[in-house]
Amino acid sequence: MPEDWRVLAAAEQGSRNHELVPTPLIVQLSGLRSGNAVHKSISNLAKIGLIAKLQNAKYDGYRLTYGGLDYLALHTHTKSSTIYSVGNQIGVGKESDIFVCANETGMQQVLKIHRLGRISFRTVKANRDYLRNRSSASWMYMSRLAAMKEFEFMKALRREGFPVPEPLGQNRHTVVMSLVDAFPLRQISTIDDPSALYAELLSLIVRLAEVGLIHGDFNEFNILIEEKPEDDGKAALIPTIIDFPQMVSVSHANAEFYFDRDVDCIKRYFDRRYGFTSDEPGPFFKDSTKNIRKRLDVEVEASGFSKKMAKELAAYMKEHGIDGDAGGVERDEEDEDEDEGLSGEQEEPLGVELETEAPLEQTPAEEVASDSTATPATLASQMTILDIRDNDPLPDLSEIQAMKAKQAPTMSTKAAKTKAGWAL
Repeated sequence: MPEDWRVLAAAEQGSRNHELVPTPLIVQLSGLRSGNAVHKSISNLAKIGLIAKLQNAKYDGYRLTYGGLDYLALHTHTKSSTIYSVGNQIGVGKESDIFVCANETGMQQVLKIHRLGRISFRTVKANRDYLRNRSSASWMYMSRLAAMKEFEFMKALRREGFPVPEPLGQNRHTVVMSLVDAFPLRQISTIDDPSALYAELLSLIVRLAEVGLIHGDFNEFNILIEEKPEDDGKAALIPTIIDFPQMVSVSHANAEFYFDRDVDCIKRYFDRRYGFTSDEPGPFFKDSTKNIRKRLDVEVEASGFSKKMAKELAAYMKEHGIDGDAGGVERDEEDEDEDEGLSGEQEEPLGVELETEAPLEQTPAEEVASDSTATPATLASQMTILDIRDNDPLPDLSEIQAMKAKQAPTMSTKAAKTKAGWAL
């Protein structure tokens, strides 16, 4: 209802200065004359998890959840006719969710929802400390900065003829872009001529440097490969670059490090996956930046994504280990598929978790640790599947399987995703 949207927007506005927005402030910001109508809307929004209470709070108030922010962003996209419908989730990252969506004409698009600050078992304390020492709404603000940065860089790169998706819209922490009919490079097991694709990818790294930019996370996860049939019966492999929140300027203090890391990611992957190793050294940062023909980094700053915003986002991403560190991860395909299957169903946003968990002064992990009687089964019951990571203390696998046996069908992750219509 219209009054519900006004109350939800009031909660968002109050979140800029309050960790927990006082209920009287929500009433005031909503601008509704009837206090009873506001309280009814608050009750309705809380029931479906768009706002949440904080346990043991010192005063009556609510906080906006990621679900509430999603609703506000999608509502704006709908009013501007950017999005008409939302379909299946086709991808999940450490700090984002990706869905298929469509406009009013039925044309399929991609909706990317940035979720910086999403809590996992490993980073609960880091996120809590970040919220305590900085802005109370940092998760919301940083997610919006990531979306703004990605959208502005995508527009600038698209204008310069780089192979990137077409940016169609941006609001709050969401970006809408064109759907590319392609597969991630990591899903392609064999290539007839890896040398040609290898050379093209390295040339893209150099081209980016020539316009003042370094991708920062140029790896097999962020390169889509499209097959285009040619007259001779063979297929040309056309790369598309995605994921730009970690992109940096060639003027960055660690620019050469990020450039070399992008190059090394491609070299290492082609050597490991396709058995191809180039005889030629480089490319090198100094050579690639000798003849800078344009400064897209400066253009993007002028467009509204300021240097201050870039520094804030970079500091946050570095502190939380999400400044393009996926390139150094080497896992076998089976593990990757299992991780993806878990990610698609169980992960919960920061705000929703805080609705049922303890306040920030004590995290769920610390509560369990302080309970000397906690068993592995108790620990498992208080964790989502995504909270279980390779380096964390784990309950016994048989206990987890017993807990899930009655619920989970007996099929592989890949088979389940195929049945559900996921793009594999």
